[in-house]
Amino acid sequence: MNKLKKNLVVVAALLAVFGAAFGTFLLVKEGDSAGAAQALPAPGEAQVVREDSHRLTSPQRSELTIVEFLDFECEACGAVHPTVERLRQEYGDRVTFVARYFPMPGHSNSRTAAVAVEAAAQQGKFEDMYRKMFATQKEWGELKNSQADVFRGYAQQLGLDMGKFDAAVKNPATEDRVRADQRDGMGLNVQGTPTFFLDGRRIQTPRTYEAFKAVIDERLAP
Repeated sequence: MNKLKKNLVVVAALLAVFGAAFGTFLLVKEGDSAGAAQALPAPGEAQVVREDSHRLTSPQRSELTIVEFLDFECEACGAVHPTVERLRQEYGDRVTFVARYFPMPGHSNSRTAAVAVEAAAQQGKFEDMYRKMFATQKEWGELKNSQADVFRGYAQQLGLDMGKFDAAVKNPATEDRVRADQRDGMGLNVQGTPTFFLDGRRIQTPRTYEAFKAVIDERLAP
């Protein structure tokens, strides 16, 4: 009986390791049109925020940087979005808020949404499309068929140059920009969304606005 229990423990451990490896494989391979695995950053090379990261606020004197790795189709990201918006309004003159792409493989349109947002960003409309995605998430989220046409409609509503938008969506460099964020996230051991970093250190996502505000106030305290 003891030997059987020991064998079961070993099998469970192997399954856990395999499951973790398989999850990483899904993140690496999902949406990889080139057929080659995304190369993870070398140890120590992954960065929480980069020069070209999308900043939602740019205070003249930033006292704190909050980075969110997000998935536009993620319901948890949609749920925390109003909190992030409220915190931006309150702390935008003191805190730099950064949004980074991290489409998850279980969401059929998360990468398509990220590419659409990045295409809009190339026309200076990142924040407008970012907000649009979360405002409409319940309308297109969790659908299995492609929502590319829906996202194109959003671009039209925002008054984008549609010729430039369509070209950007088709340009592999646009998706590469999304993958660059994802690679950093994977290198930082981001395993789900939303994941927040405060001044380079990952934190457990606060459950409420008040809890998140308390974390920020503690960091900003003299």
